[in-house]
Amino acid sequence: MAPHSAGDDVRPPRRPPTLGRRLGTAAFGAALLLVAGCSSTVGGTPQPEPAALATTGDAATASRPLAELLLPPEEFPEPYDAVVLPPQAVAQAAPDLTGVPEGAKVDPPGCLPPPQNFGPDGTAMVVGTDNDSRATISVELVTVTDGLAVYRERLAECPVVAATRRGVTATVTTTIDPSAPPAAPGVETFAFTRTVRSGEGREVVTQSMTSRIAQIGDVRVLVTYMSFGAGPADTDGLTQVFDASVERVRAA
Repeated sequence: MAPHSAGDDVRPPRRPPTLGRRLGTAAFGAALLLVAGCSSTVGGTPQPEPAALATTGDAATASRPLAELLLPPEEFPEPYDAVVLPPQAVAQAAPDLTGVPEGAKVDPPGCLPPPQNFGPDGTAMVVGTDNDSRATISVELVTVTDGLAVYRERLAECPVVAATRRGVTATVTTTIDPSAPPAAPGVETFAFTRTVRSGEGREVVTQSMTSRIAQIGDVRVLVTYMSFGAGPADTDGLTQVFDASVERVRAA
């Protein structure tokens, strides 16, 4: 069966930047935007909000802009230097965390990530970077209309996906963690790990992610630790950011 395409790309093939570099670029672009007060040059255009993703659900969360619900950068633990991403950077960084960038073809063909509104009403992100190890902890808030069980089932149905863009194929492997992270009463949660392996020979790059997910009303909270290679995740830092992010949304 021919892979499904998220969009045709006729530009000459070249190796896409790694997730770590793209997140770093997004964070750097955000910093320039905040300091200079000018428009960001980071690629990506916020998509109009699809009708299926219109805000519904818990009025307590829907009544405040997503950006106001993000964990403030100063509340990230050491050594993570955090910055809130502007919409242009969100449109670039959020798809990279799925391992399937915009415009990629995937196999199996039914495993494209669902459409997402990357505008400020649909997605907000803050990213903390450990500049020594190049590891990041990202917090992504997404306005949704489906339940967390639907999202989990979608991931479980696509444990291994080949994503091809500009002639380069990455293998995305996702494993559901059977033990959900603890959360406050009434808050749905689950966790998964993901690796994205791309390149050939000496150019192979492996990105390892550990994600914890929660849903409060119509706001989904996705907190991801990402590093290169197979080293252990900073679970202490991840737990601290996840717990604080969930509590901030709950308190809205």
